[in-house]
Amino acid sequence: MNTPFNAVGWEVSRFGKVVITAGLPYADGEIHLGGITSTYLPADILARFFRLKGDKVVFACATDDFGTPILIQAEKERKSPEAFVAHWYKADKKDFDNLGISFDIFHQTSSNENIQFTQNIFKKLHEKGFIFNQLVSQPYCEKCRKVLPDRYVKGTCPHCKATDQYSDGCEECGKVFQPGEIKDSHCALCGSKPVSNQSEHYFFKLSQFSDALKKWLIESKSLQPEVKNYVLDWISTGLEDWDITRDITWGVPIPLDEAKGKVLYNWFDNHLCYISTTLKHLSDKGIDGKAFWNSSRIYHFIGKDIVYHHYLFLPAMRLGAKEFKLPDFIPTRGHMQLQGMKFSKSRRWYVSLREFLNLFPADYLRYYLAAITPYSQSDVKFEWEDFQSRINNELIANIGNFIHRTLTFIWSNCSGDVPEARNYEKLDVQFKGEIETIANNAGEEIERIELNRGLKKILEFSSFCNQYFQRKEPWTKTEDTSTCLYLCANAVRSFAILLEPYLPFSAEILWQQLNLGGSIHQQNWDSASILNVRSGHRINKPRILFRRIESEEIKREKEKLQRLSVD
Repeated sequence: MNTPFNAVGWEVSRFGKVVITAGLPYADGEIHLGGITSTYLPADILARFFRLKGDKVVFACATDDFGTPILIQAEKERKSPEAFVAHWYKADKKDFDNLGISFDIFHQTSSNENIQFTQNIFKKLHEKGFIFNQLVSQPYCEKCRKVLPDRYVKGTCPHCKATDQYSDGCEECGKVFQPGEIKDSHCALCGSKPVSNQSEHYFFKLSQFSDALKKWLIESKSLQPEVKNYVLDWISTGLEDWDITRDITWGVPIPLDEAKGKVLYNWFDNHLCYISTTLKHLSDKGIDGKAFWNSSRIYHFIGKDIVYHHYLFLPAMRLGAKEFKLPDFIPTRGHMQLQGMKFSKSRRWYVSLREFLNLFPADYLRYYLAAITPYSQSDVKFEWEDFQSRINNELIANIGNFIHRTLTFIWSNCSGDVPEARNYEKLDVQFKGEIETIANNAGEEIERIELNRGLKKILEFSSFCNQYFQRKEPWTKTEDTSTCLYLCANAVRSFAILLEPYLPFSAEILWQQLNLGGSIHQQNWDSASILNVRSGHRINKPRILFRRIESEEIKREKEKLQRLSVD
C-alpha cells in the first residue's frame, strides 16, 4: 500500500513537505486495538490523504526496544533482549502491513542510526550545560539481587493514589515520577519490599526550560487546547529536573568515560528515534534529512498516556540542542474501552490486532475505528454490536449499496460501457454539484485531523448518491437513464479516491473494477471532484466489495471475551 517517493524533483516541488510519526510500540507483545485507535490508524489516514494531495510525506515509526519492560519479558522467556525485540519487530511489522499502515520506514530504537543520533544529542546537551550528575537513592531487591529501575518496581501513585503503577509514571493520571516517589513500592518480579541503594545518575535540566515551554505552548495555534491547558498547569506547579540514567545493561550507552556501565532512560532515546528514523529514510534516498525536517510540517500522533513526555521532555530536549524544529501538531486521542471496560492485557480484557485480522477484513476495522474516534482525549468505546451495525448499515447498506448498484446496472444493461450524458435535469445538476464539492468538503475535515468528520462527509455523500439513483429510476430505461448512469459511474470513481485513506484495500479493488489503469494510491485527491470517467469507457465485471457481519459472529466474540477474562 505504501507509495514511496523519489528523490528526483523534490526540491522544485510546489507541494508541501510533511513528516508524520506515531508513538513507538514497545517491542514486548502484540499490538492491540487501543494503540491502533489512538495512534497508528489516524496517522496513516492523514499520511495517505497528504500523499493524495501531492505533499511529500515521510511517515516514520519504530519499535521501542530499550528499557526495563523489555528486560523483564526477555528474562521471563529466557531470551536475550536482542532476540526478544527482533521477534516482536517482525510480528509488529507484519500486523501493521496487514492493516494497511503505510509507514515509509518502520525501524528500531536499537538500530545503530538511533544509538549514534541519541549519543550525539546527549553530547550536545552535556556540552551546553543542560546535563548534570548527582547521587540518587534507588531501590534494590535483596531477594532478586539486582537494582530495580522503572518497571521492576510497582506501587501506588503519589498524586492520584492509583495502585499497581510502575515507578516511572502513572497510567491513570499521566504524571511522571522521580526515583523514590512511588508509594508502597514492591519488586515487580518477586513482590518483596526493596531496600535503598545509592548510584550516580545523570539528569537533564528540564526546570530551565519552563519559560521556553510555556511560550511555545501559548503561541502554538495548532496544539489541542484542552491538552495545552493542563500541560501549562503542570508547568505552573514547577518542573523538576529529569533523571535520564538507568543502571541496566540494555539501552543506549551514555557516551562519557566516567559513565561506563550506565545507559540512557529509554524515554530519552525513543522520541529521538522519530528524527533518526526519518533521517535514515531520507539519507537512503540522497536527500538532506535535516533540511527536510526543518522545512516540514511535523505531526507526532500519540495516546493521552504519553502527553507528559511529548509536551515537556521532547520539546525541551530539542530546544536545548537547537538543531531540529519542534512539532507543529501532537494529535492526542483517548484510551479505548471494550464493552464498557478499559482495555487490560493483564485481565485479558482486550482484542489483539492479529486476532481481529484473523476474523474480519482490515478495512472493517479501519472503517469502524475511524468512524467512532473523535479528535479529542475522550475515551473511545468499542462495542461488538455497534461494530456490526456500522459495517452492515453504513459501509455495506449505504456506501457499498450505491457502488454495487451502479456498476452491476452498467454491466448488465449497458454491456459494461459507461453511457453518454444527455440532457441535464435539475436533479442531475444538483448531483453533479455534489460530486464537484465532495473532495473539498471531506478534505477540509481530514486536513484538520477531524478524521471521523471527514468520513461522515463521505457517508452523507453516499446517502445523497443512493437517493439520486432511487429518484432517477434507471431501471425504467427512459431517456434520462444514460445521464444518470454516467454521473453515477463518476461518483463511484470519486468514492474510490475518497475512501483510499480510510479503506485502502477496498479502494484498490474498486479502482480495478472501474478499469481506470494504475493504482488508486497514485491518484490525486482533488480529482475526486472531476468527472474523469468518459462515456464509452468499459468497466470490469463488478464483484461485491463487502460481506455482511452475522450476529452469530458477534455472539461468538463476546462469549470468548467473557470466557478468557475469567479463566
